[in-house]
Amino acid sequence: MLAPAEGENRLVRPATGPDGLSDPVPDGPSVIDLLNEAPASKFHRRTVIISGVGFFTDAYDLFVIGTAATLVALQWHLSTLQTSWVTGAAILGAFVGAFTFGRIADIIGRKKVYVTVAVIMILGAVASAFAPDFILLVVARLVLGLGIGGDYPVSAVFMSEYSNRQDRGRLVGLVFSMQALGLIVGPLVALLLLSSGIGDGLTWRLLLGFGAIPAAAVVYLRSKMPESPRYLAQVQGESAKAAQQLTQFSDGVIAQPTGSGATSGRLQLRSFLSDRRMLKLILGTAGAWFLFDYAYYGNTLSLPAILKEVNPTASLETKLLWSLGIFAVFAVPGYLLAVSRMDRIGHRRLQFIGFSVMAGSFLVLAIVPALTQHVAPFLAILGLSYFFIQFGPNMTTFVLPSEVYPVSVRTTGHGLAAGIGKLGAFVGVFLVPVLQDHIGLRGLLAVAGASAVAGFAVTTLLPEPAGRTLEDVSGTLVADGTQPRQVPPPASDADPPVPRLKVI
Repeated sequence: MLAPAEGENRLVRPATGPDGLSDPVPDGPSVIDLLNEAPASKFHRRTVIISGVGFFTDAYDLFVIGTAATLVALQWHLSTLQTSWVTGAAILGAFVGAFTFGRIADIIGRKKVYVTVAVIMILGAVASAFAPDFILLVVARLVLGLGIGGDYPVSAVFMSEYSNRQDRGRLVGLVFSMQALGLIVGPLVALLLLSSGIGDGLTWRLLLGFGAIPAAAVVYLRSKMPESPRYLAQVQGESAKAAQQLTQFSDGVIAQPTGSGATSGRLQLRSFLSDRRMLKLILGTAGAWFLFDYAYYGNTLSLPAILKEVNPTASLETKLLWSLGIFAVFAVPGYLLAVSRMDRIGHRRLQFIGFSVMAGSFLVLAIVPALTQHVAPFLAILGLSYFFIQFGPNMTTFVLPSEVYPVSVRTTGHGLAAGIGKLGAFVGVFLVPVLQDHIGLRGLLAVAGASAVAGFAVTTLLPEPAGRTLEDVSGTLVADGTQPRQVPPPASDADPPVPRLKVI
């Protein structure tokens, strides 16, 4: 279906261009062309599930650590600062892991890192469950965070580079929407363990240890995945290998290509960080992610304390039920609507919408005192913000960095954005409790609203990728930061020139 028809005009690819580099000219659809137009099918769904497990783990961990840290603090008599370290250590590890593994994946390939980060998540979760004291618990949480952070750029880019141009936002969004399951499973597991009567000490250990199960379930599956075809073809120049692996992995949905697409070589880190266009993209993706994660993680991880201020008499189980209600009624539908509509609305435009409603919700709560004094209106408006958090920047800050960077620095760029985003989350975890003590609940909500306004502003720096190919959105830069040269085919009367791929 996607293979060229018999007798179709083709271009002949010369071995090398005038500069001695490989200057491919397609003599038919390349592996990249076929990927861009391939229908969504079983192999895409398989990739979504295998990649999405990391984000289930991330969400599960995010929404049980608040409960676990409360129990640990009571058992070990931790100070407020020590409790914040238990809560925030994994986020700090994610900050480092996203930077580190994002860069490594551009150097040695996506697949090796894809497997490694899953193993690290298993080790971190198991070590957390068996930690004998505060210091080792924080260390174990840091290790877990390294794996979670490393999973962000690799899973996002893996899915993005397998996707077609029309469904890419939906497919990458589905990977991230595995968080929605974690939003529900985390509080449910916490409620079941708290009501089981097994004791607080065993409860928090089981809560943290269960995070190893989903990662363990996909290590083998990840090891069987082929390398990203775009990375193989465009960075390593192994188009034939990419085509063979992709044809096999897709169960024949994508046929063997007949042409070779443009190769880019590797863009050096120094060139990447000194290029004005790349710096603009870094500011747009990383800045929006930092501002969003500050407001989202800071408020979410402090949600039990925030709800306690709204209703001081509520029990821990009651606050967990309120949190579960917010996630089930508002957050999960937001995820689902974002996945189904983002390619039609536009990825950048959806981020604008989400930041706008976030800002309005937080600022209304900050301005109207009565809303923070009664549970029902507070939960309703907070729930509205959670809907547009998911139907907005929580989804799009993950998707956009997987699209806008050139292939040879795509995981590096996504890792920078994700790492700086996690730095914002780490700042939020420590700053939100301090702000709540000094400026109160309404004051910290005003700061969160201002962060959303700033996130809206930096989003203007990004292009709109929806419906466009990765090559069109990101361009293809070679090692010196220039565009690869395309060599025109020799014209003949019998075989007129065929339009070549445009490289921007």
